[in-house]
Amino acid sequence: MIPFAAPVDDILFSMVQVADATSLPGWDGELAEGIIRHFADFAEGVIAPLDEIGDRQGCRLEGGRVRMPDGFAPAFRQLVEMGWQGLTAPEQFGGMGQGGLVAAGISEIFSGACHSLQMVCNLVPGAVSTLLAFGSEAQQAEWVPRLSAGEVLSTMCLTEPGAGSDLSRIRTRAVQSGDGWRLDGEKIFISGGDQDMSDDILHLVLARTGAPEDGVKGLSLFLTSRSRAGATIGIVRIEEKLGLHASPTCQMAFSGTPAELVGKEGEGLKAMFKVMNHARLDVALQGVAHAARASAIAAAYAGERVQGRRSDGGSAVLADHADVRRMLDEQRTLALGARAMVHLTLVEQARGDAGPLVDFLTPVCKVFCTEAGIRAADLGIQILGGYGYLGEYRVAQTWRDARITSIYEGANGIHALALATRGLRADGGAGADSFDALICRLTAHPDVLRLRDRWRAMRAGLSAQTDPASHAHDFMTLTGALLFQSVWSRIAGVSEDGETSRLFDFVLSRRQSDGVMSAA
Repeated sequence: MIPFAAPVDDILFSMVQVADATSLPGWDGELAEGIIRHFADFAEGVIAPLDEIGDRQGCRLEGGRVRMPDGFAPAFRQLVEMGWQGLTAPEQFGGMGQGGLVAAGISEIFSGACHSLQMVCNLVPGAVSTLLAFGSEAQQAEWVPRLSAGEVLSTMCLTEPGAGSDLSRIRTRAVQSGDGWRLDGEKIFISGGDQDMSDDILHLVLARTGAPEDGVKGLSLFLTSRSRAGATIGIVRIEEKLGLHASPTCQMAFSGTPAELVGKEGEGLKAMFKVMNHARLDVALQGVAHAARASAIAAAYAGERVQGRRSDGGSAVLADHADVRRMLDEQRTLALGARAMVHLTLVEQARGDAGPLVDFLTPVCKVFCTEAGIRAADLGIQILGGYGYLGEYRVAQTWRDARITSIYEGANGIHALALATRGLRADGGAGADSFDALICRLTAHPDVLRLRDRWRAMRAGLSAQTDPASHAHDFMTLTGALLFQSVWSRIAGVSEDGETSRLFDFVLSRRQSDGVMSAA
């Protein structure tokens, strides 16, 4: 086993040097570094040791309640006592008031240390932002301080049997009863639907208030909680999964469950997208975390494992062999480049005037970064050989945990279709125009600009088609490759490390193909 070490220096380099966080008004680099390093120490010492325990034990359902693996509840109490659950909540609600970029550093480290625990805890920022944007003053006053204090964890209840990604097929009903509403229906795949760590759980539930033929326009957003709903919320089962064994994925039944409307009736999807957009970038960071973790494990192992001989006759380690170096380089470039893609997106988001660009970049980050995590973990298994396939070095767990990221929060194919349709047409193509301009700001390298020209030609072709679905995957792949190469041009330009220049050359020698990267 190779202990988890948070990649703090890489994270800070990406934020400051590559994404130019210093250009943001009010950016305090010293404070940001202090917060991130403080959490890294906590993650390495308290959270990371739980990862293997959680994978081995999993969660269990006893008497209708979920029991977390050994050590998770005490670790959560420490997390709460240190104030981490209120990282992004406004100070007037008891939070730290930190921005999305600092939160991204914390989230990546959290996911790298224990993705399962991060899954249960990290829907809170999205819930807070949703309540601040759409909740009533009474709802904000009641729930945001409790979420910030760690008294309450939250869920996002969308998916239903037979509905999947098609939210227009949601059947859970909300009916007015007296001064409130009652929910009836079933939700599946609900992360953290129940657990025994927090005092309460806030459920944000998408339910139908209109007629079935109204589709998504008949959906509204509601809140309810474990403490108030009592037995009217049933935990039917915990799903048995390939990975994330310590994250309870629940099937839930609502039966006359008391609830409150959040926002306006019929605008539930608009409100829920506040949670979902936060979650999609968070999932991208989970991909980054797995890529970085797989890269660290493989580099440490390959640097020590004696295998064969060098050309001078001396003993060789795995890292001396060209094919292994190729795989190590691919892992490293994926981790660094994917991280920079997310950080650039978050810096643009923090500027507050780049909505179309952020909307365009978000699905690109979600797709590229999650596939990067899976690819890097797969390469880690290959580098370690038989030991990678075993559990000892736990890169196999990294792959199992990473695999879900390309599926949840919108399967990657759905994001590709959205990019090729709404991404090119919304606001007259403003997002795509801004993306083009961003590439020009990031790089003047002729090889990357040639790729940009290919992207421009494909964009024009898709924009002229009435149904671009059959080319959506290829367009997403090309867009991700262009952004990846552009941020690597930026990385090489701001780094004084000769190794970074070598890795940029490696990136240029590869091309984006059916996977994340493949031989040119």
